[in-house]
Amino acid sequence: MKKQYTFEELLHKAASYCSISEHCISEVEEKLNAWCVDCDQREKIINRLIEEDFINEKRYCVAFAKDKFHYNKWGKIKISYSLKQKGLPAELINYALNTIDDGEYEEMLSVLLKNKIKTIKWQYEFEKMGKLFNFAQGRGFENTVIDRVIRGL
Repeated sequence: MKKQYTFEELLHKAASYCSISEHCISEVEEKLNAWCVDCDQREKIINRLIEEDFINEKRYCVAFAKDKFHYNKWGKIKISYSLKQKGLPAELINYALNTIDDGEYEEMLSVLLKNKIKTIKWQYEFEKMGKLFNFAQGRGFENTVIDRVIRGL
């Protein structure tokens, strides 16, 4: 038989989950669902976590965007899509994407493409450009940025 947690125990568990790393409301809801928390308690816990600043979706978006950019080397399109999947509002997503430095963004793409050139095979220049373009699009970079960076290679 599963252990039944009190409201305070659940709140404490959820707070410690949020203090380990940034989480958005939808992630906390998933966790509470996994713990079989009923709707009323789930809503109260989430509201309390927001009040006590354990959940801050603006902070979450910025941290998510920076992490996915720096560690996963994702472009803004892929980051934006992932944040939309988590049900976050467009204003917060745009705010987070604007915290990424444009110069650093293009430099990252340039490094990725220079490394990619070493691993691809091509016969014609346009074939090479096509492969680089597709690779960068798969990483979630915008066409205008890809075009600018490829021309600079």
